[in-house]
Amino acid sequence: MGFPETRLRRLRRTPALRRLVAETSLQARQLVLPVFVREGATEPTPIGSMPGVVQHTRDSVRKAAAEAAELGLGGIMLFGVPTEKDAVGSGAVDPDGILNVAIRDVVAEVGDALPVMADLCLDEFTDHGHCGVLTPSGTVDNDATLAVYAEMALAQAAAGVDLVGPSGMMDGQVGAVRAALDGAGYQDVAILAYSTKYASAFYGPFREAVDSSLQGDRRTYQQDGGNVVEGVREALLDVEEGADLVMVKPALAYLDVVRAVREAVDVPVAAYNISGEYAMVEAAAAHGWIDRDAAILETLTSIRRAGADVILTYWAAEVAPRLS
Repeated sequence: MGFPETRLRRLRRTPALRRLVAETSLQARQLVLPVFVREGATEPTPIGSMPGVVQHTRDSVRKAAAEAAELGLGGIMLFGVPTEKDAVGSGAVDPDGILNVAIRDVVAEVGDALPVMADLCLDEFTDHGHCGVLTPSGTVDNDATLAVYAEMALAQAAAGVDLVGPSGMMDGQVGAVRAALDGAGYQDVAILAYSTKYASAFYGPFREAVDSSLQGDRRTYQQDGGNVVEGVREALLDVEEGADLVMVKPALAYLDVVRAVREAVDVPVAAYNISGEYAMVEAAAAHGWIDRDAAILETLTSIRRAGADVILTYWAAEVAPRLS
C-alpha cells in the first residue's frame, strides 16, 4: 500500500506544536462580562436558569468589577433591575435609577482600568417589557423611543460610562444617541451598537435575570432568524451613523452572520454569547453529558473563529485565568 506524502498530524503531535500553529487565539482582553445589578438588593440573588450568575448588589458589583479589571478583561456590561417600572421606562433616565447609580459605583471602583459599558434600552424599565414606548394601539413607537434613548445616553454619560450599548433595534438609534452625546459635549463616549440582533428562542434565562415584564414578542423590531443580508445592512447603517463597534446577538446560532458582518465593516465586531447558550452548556455539564471546561473554551473559540473581536460572555471571569 502507498503511504501519505502529506502528514498534517506532524504539527498536532504535542501541545506545544499545536499551540505554535494555532490559527485562532482567545485572550482575556477580548472578553466582556455582563452583570445584573438589582435595586435594593442586600445580597447577591442567584438566577435559577443561569447557574453561577447572580443579580448583584451595589457592593457585590463593585467587587465583580474590581476582579474583572484585575483579570485583564475587556470590559464589564451593566444591566439594571429596578424595583419599579412604568410605561415609559422612567427609571432608565433617572440619574438616581439603579443603572446610572451602578455606573457611578463601578467607574469609581475601577477608573480607567476597565472599560465600563451599559445597556441602553428600556425593556428592563417598562411595565410592558418592550424596548420602547408604545403607541395607543400598543405597537412600539420608533421615533418617540429614539428621544428617550437620547436622554438615557446622556444620563449614562453623566454617570461616567465609557461605552453605551443601544440594544433596542430601533431604526436610527445609533444616530440619535451619537447626536445627543456630541451635542452635550460627550464626544469621547463610545457606542457599542447591538446592530444585528435577532428575535431568538435563546433569550429566556436573560428575561429571568432582568425580571422581564414582556407582553407579546419583539418580532416587529428584532430581526428574523433567516436573514443574513439584512443583518449586514443593519451593521453598515450603524457604522454610518457613528457606531464605534457593532454587535451580533446571539452568537452561536448566528456564527455565519458574525463572519458576514466581520467581512463587511471596518470597525471591531462583538458577539454576545447569550443566556440560553450559557444555560445549555451548564445544564448538559450538570448531567455529566459533556466536559464543561472543554465545552466552554470550544464555544468561545468558535465565536472568535467566526470573526468576533470581542465576546460578551457570562464565563469571562472564570475563563480568563485559564487563558494566561
